[in-house]
Amino acid sequence: MRNTTKITAAVLATGALTLGLTACGSDKADTKAKASDPLVVAATPVPHAEILNFIKKDLAKKEGLKLEVKEFTDYVTPNNATEDGSVDANYFQTTPYLEDFNKKNGTHLKSVATVHLEPLGLYSQKAKKLEGLKKGGTVALPNDADNESRALRFLAANDLITLKKGSESAATPQDIAKNPKDLQFKEVEAAQTPRSLKDVDAAVINGNYAIGADLSPAKDALALESTKNNEYNNVLAIKDGNQDDPRIKKLAKLLTSPEVKKFIEDKYKGSVLPSF
Repeated sequence: MRNTTKITAAVLATGALTLGLTACGSDKADTKAKASDPLVVAATPVPHAEILNFIKKDLAKKEGLKLEVKEFTDYVTPNNATEDGSVDANYFQTTPYLEDFNKKNGTHLKSVATVHLEPLGLYSQKAKKLEGLKKGGTVALPNDADNESRALRFLAANDLITLKKGSESAATPQDIAKNPKDLQFKEVEAAQTPRSLKDVDAAVINGNYAIGADLSPAKDALALESTKNNEYNNVLAIKDGNQDDPRIKKLAKLLTSPEVKKFIEDKYKGSVLPSF
């Protein structure tokens, strides 16, 4: 029994030493991996992956950054993959969506760079200027809660309506306090707002749907959202705790560089606005 105890103790001690050395070796390997391994970023195709691929092709090498872009068409998988470490970061979402996702899913995601805005715009086939909207005219709004509230705040920012104090964050048409033009509101699915233009006097349309409908926000919109202090700016997100990863810092720097600003302005011509 005593010999067995000694042998067991020796084995355990040796095992502990081996584990300790292995752990130390792993730490060093992980440190090297952070500096030299590709940075894998999840993104939706347009404009996020396009912007990242521009960086990958034209800018990353100079910064010593190996960038891999994984494209997703949904908004859930990229966040889950960032949380579990399958990817290092993601670029597709706004801060309100990120915060709501964390709250509902117990994730620990954090924004590290504000990059661009896909602006809401007010479009019309019947009025050429904002002032030209007729009294009693009908305006189409996206019918999902987040976009409808955002659309109403946008209209309020352009002095078309006034919202009840305190209702802004979750506003509905019932929260309109003043409506000088007596505008009527038609709630439709966000993706259908461009199609509704022929049936209404004006429509509030998300930037991505405007692009899909061959609308040029810079030329066609009666009014456009501003990037200034806009919570709907799109961000680069990581799992909290990875802020000091040198690869993340390099990508954040590149995403907010003059070269990327010019790329966004030249390629998207107002349908995507740099926020930096």
